Amino acid sequence: MTETSASARTGSPSVGVVVITYRARATLERCLTPVLASPLRPRVLVVNSSSNDGTVELARALGAQTWVIPRASFNHGLTREAARRKLATDIVVMLTPDCFARSPDFLERLVEPIASGRAEVAYARQVAAADADILARFGRAFCYPERSEIRSAADVARLGSAVHFCSNACAAWSNPALDRIGGFKPTLVSEETIAVCELLEAGGRIAYVAEAVVEHSHPTRLLDSFRRQFDVGWTRETWRHLLLAHGTDEARGLVYASALVRTVLAEAPHLLPWALLDTAVRWAGYRAGRLAAHLPTRIARSLSGQDFFWGEEAPRRVRAAAGR
Repeated sequence: MTETSASARTGSPSVGVVVITYRARATLERCLTPVLASPLRPRVLVVNSSSNDGTVELARALGAQTWVIPRASFNHGLTREAARRKLATDIVVMLTPDCFARSPDFLERLVEPIASGRAEVAYARQVAAADADILARFGRAFCYPERSEIRSAADVARLGSAVHFCSNACAAWSNPALDRIGGFKPTLVSEETIAVCELLEAGGRIAYVAEAVVEHSHPTRLLDSFRRQFDVGWTRETWRHLLLAHGTDEARGLVYASALVRTVLAEAPHLLPWALLDTAVRWAGYRAGRLAAHLPTRIARSLSGQDFFWGEEAPRRVRAAAGR
């Protein structure tokens, strides 16, 4: 491989960046500019699910490679797996186009634990946008603290299910490590969590890099909250032998809910009913997802955030990969 040969000559690993897009023209330039300007000189591949909104043309104008796929064929795991193999770099960074670097050196900071051999995967700290609502701000602060850490399977007793937390909105991966576990698996969502679980079981380490900061948040909308958690619940149940092996999500959820109530009472007590309603909606979506194997496909499709997933082939392929 050309990239691997180059890295061998320079002593530095080659870096690729995969940006998964759909109707991303409005945010793509802000996302890509610091990536393309990095002294790491990464190869950047923008994958687009046939959105036909100018995303592909803009990506090419900015200097990125592009790969257009049919919307119906997109899969969070398999599409990223194919993209990383196309790049074939030593390190691959997965990025979504609504992640914006807070410093020009965020990419170098993010990949450092992998380049130095201290971890096989590293994920960035996400902070909410300045105009984000209190629930979005709290969610980012809860999941992405200010202190970096490196975790291994030895931390399961201390952290439970939180040991495998990761986000492919902005995460770097050792491609050889992914090769050893067979890469990203077919899934509805949470391809990064599945991969982290497999890496931890194989003796790998995950780095949380608080110094690599990106802005990434979404407005809190009840239907979106339900659908996102429905998809998480379905994935947790399908891959339960990995994703629920270190403790239930409910245990961490109770810690989250308790901390949320304290924060809202301290900062905006009039919003407590809204916060409680959103929490209840998330829990209901998660539980519905866990039970979705018993629901007709048409109902699962209506509850999910990804209606294109619910044909006959994709769920069957995911269950087969998970041994279900």
